[in-house]
Amino acid sequence: MATTATARAGLKQSVGKSRAQVSDMQTFTWVGIDKRGVKIKGEQISKNVGLVKAELRKQGINPQSVKAKAKPLFGAAGKTITAREIAIFARQLATMMAAGVPMVQAFEIVAGGQSNPRMKNMLTDIKTEIEGGLSLAEALGKYPVQFDELFQNLVKAGESAGVLDTILDTVATYKENIESIKGKIKKAMFYPAMVLAVAVIVSAILLIFVIPQFETVFKNFGADLPAFTQFLVDTSRFMVAYWWIVLGIFIAAVVGIVFTYKRSDKFAHFVGRMLLKLPVIGEILRQSAMARFARTLGVTFKAGVPLVEALDSVGGATGSVVYNEAVKRIREDVAVGHQLQLAIRQTGLFPNMVVQMVAIGEEAGALDAMLFKIAEFYEQEVSNAVDALSSLLEPFIMVIIGVIVGGMVIGMYLPIFKLGAVVG
Repeated sequence: MATTATARAGLKQSVGKSRAQVSDMQTFTWVGIDKRGVKIKGEQISKNVGLVKAELRKQGINPQSVKAKAKPLFGAAGKTITAREIAIFARQLATMMAAGVPMVQAFEIVAGGQSNPRMKNMLTDIKTEIEGGLSLAEALGKYPVQFDELFQNLVKAGESAGVLDTILDTVATYKENIESIKGKIKKAMFYPAMVLAVAVIVSAILLIFVIPQFETVFKNFGADLPAFTQFLVDTSRFMVAYWWIVLGIFIAAVVGIVFTYKRSDKFAHFVGRMLLKLPVIGEILRQSAMARFARTLGVTFKAGVPLVEALDSVGGATGSVVYNEAVKRIREDVAVGHQLQLAIRQTGLFPNMVVQMVAIGEEAGALDAMLFKIAEFYEQEVSNAVDALSSLLEPFIMVIIGVIVGGMVIGMYLPIFKLGAVVG
């Protein structure tokens, strides 16, 4: 026991020293002349200028200028690490390991090619952890935000089976597919939000800046205004006097809804159910959830993760609170011995086609292949639906803006038309 404790202490001390060494490193930009007399430049991570120059001379490069790379204006932390960067990292690491590049060296190469300082620092730290004796899955576990439980479980399964390069390639493909479908969902949600935002902005501009100009003209008429025109004038007066109250209420409502959604499971479930009932968009969200469910479960099951454990990681990947709860119920049913197809049927959220294909996959012993086919089908359905929605909403946006602007213009000119009729 004492020997084990001493070994652990030595390992922690070694990792601590390695981290300290990493923190001393910085990026230098250099300009030099190679053996052909050609001027070249590049970047290198090192402790100081002298070591950079020494390394360049070893490579036959005569250093002309070596400077510490300037830090970003707003700090060196860099931008947030995106899921797309994680997918690219998985693809690069898989390619290098399949080519026989040692893991530590592969991390050095991938980290050196990062433009995001935060991503580069994270990969350097993971490399240090691996050099200190941790497995890749354990090292990735130090960054649970960037590498979720699903990612860690897949890597752990790959390490155990000795097929880490294949698993990483599978993870990269999975990440790319999931990000693609997320992008399509964002595109589908963007158009309605844009219609609403443009309508609100145009209405506010007309009410605050345009209609008051007409009001001064109407005062000289000496006659009662048409009801619609009077309504627009009264609304304009209110907006001019109390626009800050309207803006404050709008911001408070948005913040309140977001806060409640994050803190209240009941409210989040209610919103999720309402979104699924929306025409067109609800169907897109439903198809997206099924595609992500099938893709995630297929990847984890193919990697050798037991079905019950695989379902632990699937719920959160669906992108829907409603389907997340359904996956939890599916897991409970499977854990007590029910077939997957029966557990899926009991939720009432999956169409009969999905249930039947899962049943066939279970009977044929090819569940992962059948799940991939389901995912591909619904990913294509989402893509088609988003394209159709985009085509539908483009003219719809023009109609909405036309109705708002045209209605207000007509309302402003009604008194003029009325006066012309009286004069005539």
